[in-house]
Amino acid sequence: MMLDDLSLFVCIVESGSLNAAAGKLGMPAATLTRRLQKLEQALGCRLLHRSARRMQPTGEGWQYFERCRPLLASLQQATASLDAELNRPAGAVRVLAPITLAGVLYREAWGSFLSRYPDIQLELRLANEREDLLALGADLALRVGELPDSQLGQRLLGWGHTMLVASPGYLARAPKLQTPNDLARQTLLIAEPMHTWRLRHDNGETMTLRPDGQVRLRVNDMALAVEMAQAGHGILYCPVTAALSALETGQLCNPLPLWQGAALPIYALWPPQRTLPARVRVLLDHLLAFSAAHPRLAKPSH
Repeated sequence: MMLDDLSLFVCIVESGSLNAAAGKLGMPAATLTRRLQKLEQALGCRLLHRSARRMQPTGEGWQYFERCRPLLASLQQATASLDAELNRPAGAVRVLAPITLAGVLYREAWGSFLSRYPDIQLELRLANEREDLLALGADLALRVGELPDSQLGQRLLGWGHTMLVASPGYLARAPKLQTPNDLARQTLLIAEPMHTWRLRHDNGETMTLRPDGQVRLRVNDMALAVEMAQAGHGILYCPVTAALSALETGQLCNPLPLWQGAALPIYALWPPQRTLPARVRVLLDHLLAFSAAHPRLAKPSH
């Protein structure tokens, strides 16, 4: 508050009179007088000689004015610069995201964003492990699955769909598979972090499994896991989009056609703060719009 009163004092001296300063500031003269008196009391000295027509600075007032005016100007310039930075979509934006999510579902979103905002530089840090948003100084993070309670800002972007996949060659030689319980006798592939397999039958029945049987491969690279499934090395639980090409060509299929994988929520997270800088806000808005228009990110019907 004292900084505001100091700004008023500088304005009075520059304006030459109390009334002129009051008119310039759009403030009643009585309020301006009261604020000036409060500043003098805080400093313990008189700053202005008051008369009916003019207010002349005292010796202490001149010293205070000469020292504080450049400081106020510098502060106002810094504030204006910061305001411009916060409200202009420019600068670097650092994003954390899972590899497959960023590289498959949101692949087109990054390019369209860069084309739309040429003054923004994107730094994408991709990892399947959930890295610490605050410790890494990131502006935004994409997360798949339910989130623990936290103080982080968050918005639901869309839904990621999952399924079981296997090659026809593997299924031809594997033990007969009729229900999820039969997976205990199968050769399995696990792509981290999808170590919990959630399935839903067409009739609404659900099952949650944590495979601990014949796990031939455990890897944190979804693309490699899909390649191993295509090569006939076992059954994999993965995002639909990660296996889409192989599903379309018949290299992979759902070994339990009546059972579908869970739909997992996809969130955008950001550090706890009142207002997002413009460079981050426009990226969040872009991802929200992209997700809303993408059929593979739609909310499941059941």
